[in-house]
Amino acid sequence: MSKTDPAAAMAKLLQSLVEKAMTDIHVGLPCKVITFNEVTCTADVQPLIKTGDDDPAMILGVQALGQKLNIDGAKKVCKPDLASGDIVFVSFADGEIRNTLTGAVAKPDTTRAHDRNDAVIVGVFPCSLLN
Repeated sequence: MSKTDPAAAMAKLLQSLVEKAMTDIHVGLPCKVITFNEVTCTADVQPLIKTGDDDPAMILGVQALGQKLNIDGAKKVCKPDLASGDIVFVSFADGEIRNTLTGAVAKPDTTRAHDRNDAVIVGVFPCSLLN
């Protein structure tokens, strides 16, 4: 009869809990644009880093950031001009962003953090700039 070491079993359990928690935290990923809506500046994207056996699930309705520039005194607004196949970097907010998109300070509806639902396209990789 073999005895199970309780400390080893606890360490294994804690390690698996930490690993699970870490896989639920998202910071940033390179993604491929599948579709882009010019009116709403949102895209459906496919993450390009595979962490399991299956391809990662698409992320839908990702906000794409624009830029407000002042070039030699002339104010310019640059909206994203993404195309299917562009490779972009997607960042994930510290908390739910939906209620803040009007520019008002707002309390989030959820306690989620670094969630795929709070993704933002922050830029385009050089490989897609000339397309």
